[in-house]
Amino acid sequence: GCLNKPSSGHIYINNEDITNYNNNQLSWVRKDKIGFIFQNFNLLPRLSVLDNVILPLIYKRIKKRKRKILALNALDRVGLGGMEKKYPTQLSGGQKQRVAIARALVTEPHYLIADEPTGSLDSINTTIIMDLLMSIHRKGTTIILVTHEEDVANYATRRITLVDGQILFDSKNKE
Repeated sequence: GCLNKPSSGHIYINNEDITNYNNNQLSWVRKDKIGFIFQNFNLLPRLSVLDNVILPLIYKRIKKRKRKILALNALDRVGLGGMEKKYPTQLSGGQKQRVAIARALVTEPHYLIADEPTGSLDSINTTIIMDLLMSIHRKGTTIILVTHEEDVANYATRRITLVDGQILFDSKNKE
């Protein structure tokens, strides 16, 4: 996610070597190209659900009227339409997770980094969210997803299994 520098090798995004970019340049890459779904949500408690989802659109300098439309649409996509005036403290863990997913998807990132994106969801919402992520992937978004859940890993087109920081398996799933 361009938050850490590699100990070796190079990082390419869209055929551009960004390995030696400074922090300001990397923040532009993150803002313009990468969406993050954090395991612990990282929602701002003093902002409403709507304002949490709008936040990355402000950084992208999207006009105010369009920001609200995009954010409401993103909330609808994750099944939280009508919850926009609530605050994170009023939500269940699964609802917070879906707000975090809506926030990550609202900017239509080229790359999505998802750390246990379904960890707080029940089986029905896990299926809904994974189907949503797969539809985004089919449209061209690269998704890097970390999970301990076998049923979630089965959605992937490629699986890399790590044990103690070492690659144990690297295989393609059926498409």
